[in-house]
Amino acid sequence: MKTLMPFRFGCTRHGLVRSGFSAALAARAAVVLMLLAPMASAADAPGMHGVWLTTDYPTRTARPGDTANLKLKLQNYNSAPEVLELRVGGLPAGWKAVILGAGSPVASAMPGINENVALQLRVDVPNDAKAGSYRLLLSAGGNSQRADLPVAIVIGQELPAKLQLRAKLPSLRGTPKSSFEYQFTVQNESDKDLIVRFGADAPPGFQATFSEGYGSQEISSIPIEAGQSKDMKAKIQPPENTPANDYPVRINANAEGTEAGAEVTLQISGQPTLRLSGPEGRLSGEAQAGSETQFLLTLANEGSAPASNVELTANAPAQWKVEFNPKLMPQIAPGQKIEISALVTPSSKAVSGDYMATLRASGNGASTSAEFRVTVTTSTLWGILGILIIAIALMVAVGAVSRFGRR
Repeated sequence: MKTLMPFRFGCTRHGLVRSGFSAALAARAAVVLMLLAPMASAADAPGMHGVWLTTDYPTRTARPGDTANLKLKLQNYNSAPEVLELRVGGLPAGWKAVILGAGSPVASAMPGINENVALQLRVDVPNDAKAGSYRLLLSAGGNSQRADLPVAIVIGQELPAKLQLRAKLPSLRGTPKSSFEYQFTVQNESDKDLIVRFGADAPPGFQATFSEGYGSQEISSIPIEAGQSKDMKAKIQPPENTPANDYPVRINANAEGTEAGAEVTLQISGQPTLRLSGPEGRLSGEAQAGSETQFLLTLANEGSAPASNVELTANAPAQWKVEFNPKLMPQIAPGQKIEISALVTPSSKAVSGDYMATLRASGNGASTSAEFRVTVTTSTLWGILGILIIAIALMVAVGAVSRFGRR
């Protein structure tokens, strides 16, 4: 690195320069110094040259049979890039260790100038490992430079598992047909990775499912690394006929004997549910073409809130007439049943057969419909007249044959 020479302003060997030129030169020099200052400090600062192998936590606790993971960083400060072989020294008998880069085992790395490479040390601790501190030496070496990093794996000083669960919006409002979705965060506050399982203490009939905060796949458990957290979502579905009330539900997360939870509330407002039916559940009957026939129906509110301004309408075949009594009901209370009279008059031109009419009941916030089958029959008088016409026609034909057949 070249030595930076000081600038002198304001005079030359010919004497003092003009003040305007001196100010401009000073400004330019200041800009040059600002640009060169970071380069000079990075190069001249002690210990900021060569390669360095570092980790945030050089001591890691584990227990027999566990896998200990250490995140590493191989940094190059102002040195020409070269291939650096990676090694793990001091490994006890029966222990296994591997260095990972981008999730795969690697034997060397080559960081660029003033760049770093992210690595991970994975150590498999055998089941019969004794309590104590085991020191390992990680090294990264090439032809011209080398970096060493001592780390320790401590067996027998593991902290107990610990979880924390926090709900973001613990109270939601809706109807029995709503899906209540609660977002929450689970924090793994222990020093080891955990498989966290989820559950919910809810009233009978309530269904609870879990997924990641930004996913839709239902899950029952999820791995969470030591010291990390996960955003989750709980979807709770109440039964359709749940009465209006506030219902508490506790969301639980547990792993290895530890548990955390948070209570959420479903504020359920009532909702009417209408149902239209016939006698003994039948929605069918017979009617005569051109004649009015009465059918009895039942309109019930099986929901948890009153149904108001309920009106009955029908969609029937052309030239049919359908009337209801009553046609409009101001209010139907939850659990209430009202007897309805439907007056159906098929078209006078309707032929014998089965016809479908759609009956509807609609109110504020609730509606229902039912298909009613009407079997149409024609008048007996028309049948008798038809038989007489056929008989007269036959008699005329027989007389004609007898008369003209003799000639």
